[in-house]
Amino acid sequence: MSIDQKYLEHLFLSKYKGKNINLCRDTMEDFADTVIKVLFPALCNKVVADANELNKSFDHLEKLLNIIVDCLKNELHASCRNEAIIKEFFAALPELEMKMNKDAEFILSGDPAAKSIDEVVICYPGFYAICIYRLAHFFYGCKLPLFPRIIAEYAHRKTGIDIHPGASIQSPFFIDHGTGVVIGESTIIGKRVKIYQGVTLGAKSVRKELANTKRHPTIEDDCVIYANATILGGDTIIGKDSVIGGSMWVIESVPPLSRLFYKT
Repeated sequence: MSIDQKYLEHLFLSKYKGKNINLCRDTMEDFADTVIKVLFPALCNKVVADANELNKSFDHLEKLLNIIVDCLKNELHASCRNEAIIKEFFAALPELEMKMNKDAEFILSGDPAAKSIDEVVICYPGFYAICIYRLAHFFYGCKLPLFPRIIAEYAHRKTGIDIHPGASIQSPFFIDHGTGVVIGESTIIGKRVKIYQGVTLGAKSVRKELANTKRHPTIEDDCVIYANATILGGDTIIGKDSVIGGSMWVIESVPPLSRLFYKT
């Protein structure tokens, strides 16, 4: 096969020359997956004899994170240093793990089909997607470019659950079944919220220049949102203790203790 030389030159100049194409996506995905497996060893068959051996796993994570930050150097502010970002991540890890533990316990207590924490950790795609979201949200707060989105899309690819790392989701949180769930960038979700498959927490159509405004809904504490419900708009607030029935279309706020469903 012979490719036109002019096209090759165009492709090189437009996509390769002077471009940072070393974004190490595989390393980013490996890092995210390894963090979850270190925190929840039920996900892998690795036996760790003692804390010293466990420390080797954290050494490996530090090396991966160092590689990732190096990959992003061209995109980062000159004042950002690998050591500072790595130190901040490991300092935040105990709180991230605590939130993930609370998520797992909430799933176990809220789903009659779940028999153990190990079952939740191993079998529930919603739990895995929430864990990766919590990592991605931390790095989103560090203003690391691309990395949070890449690992969020990794979880999306594995679970069918699309959570933007910019969303603000308190713990505990439960996504049941999960396939087709979409949670937009400026969504705010309170504590003890449970959502089912196919739920969209999205934006109404807005202009590009409104990208930094709140475009996605707020879900207050203790709400339940059933399958395929769609809730849109940055001004839309679902009040505390509300239940949104399956396939509902919601574009206006509802007060606490609301019950929305279709009557036939």
